[in-house]
Amino acid sequence: MQKKENISPNTVKCEECEKEHLPTVALRMCLTCGHVGCCDSSIGKHATKHFKDTGHPVMKAIPEDIWKWCYIHEEYF
Repeated sequence: MQKKENISPNTVKCEECEKEHLPTVALRMCLTCGHVGCCDSSIGKHATKHFKDTGHPVMKAIPEDIWKWCYIHEEYF
């Protein structure tokens, strides 16, 4: 996996939730490509779906940026 520097969110909100008219609890941003998805407390669970579809392993909480989650190791850092 190639690491990109200074990844920025591709959207302000969860794009999938916007299209599906679903509420969002919190947002996560992929550190590989900048995809913004909703958390697992949201109906869509789009951040996890992004990992399953792409294999991109690390998401961070946005906008707070207080932690990162690794789907492969299933732990925060």
